[in-house]
Amino acid sequence: MLKPYFYRNIVEAGCDEAGRGALAGPVVAAAVILPKRYRNHLINDSKKLTPHLRSELREEIISVAIAYNVAFVDNSEIDKINIFRATMKAMHLAIEGLKTKPGFLLIDGNRFFPYGNTPFRTITGGDSLFMSIAAASILAKTFRDEYMIKIHDEYPLYNWNKNKGYATLSHREAIKKHGITPYHRKSFTLSETQLLIDF
Repeated sequence: MLKPYFYRNIVEAGCDEAGRGALAGPVVAAAVILPKRYRNHLINDSKKLTPHLRSELREEIISVAIAYNVAFVDNSEIDKINIFRATMKAMHLAIEGLKTKPGFLLIDGNRFFPYGNTPFRTITGGDSLFMSIAAASILAKTFRDEYMIKIHDEYPLYNWNKNKGYATLSHREAIKKHGITPYHRKSFTLSETQLLIDF
């Protein structure tokens, strides 16, 4: 089971993102504050879970969390400010929307823009170590997947219901054949040369 907290006596929020490496759609971040005594051996890095289990855990996390928030930064904003800054913006928006103010932030990854004066710790692979970060990864992933499935109906040729906007072979072939959509990230290299690379 993942660690329930970093500090016992401080209100902690775990934060993670989904969609940073996709060719289309938003980058999504979530922030979650879990009760200190909460334990769940099923919660883990969202990438290690089945879609069905992620969906079940999403409802569990929402029901037990002291506070949670999910924030989207769309592809247009990603193109304006770059993917790293867009990811940081999404994380800040997720934290800002928490109904309970955290005294400490646990951030998945190795880089973070400070959120005001709130102390934080970046943790590489944190979604496999701390329950609150893993919970955030599950919310970010499931909310983003849900959005990509929704916009798939507008542009079914790109198979977003399956690839969620990532650079699968079928997605790259669809871009070559049909061009890009208003949901694609123009700042990402979508040329034919790029598309031939095995991501």
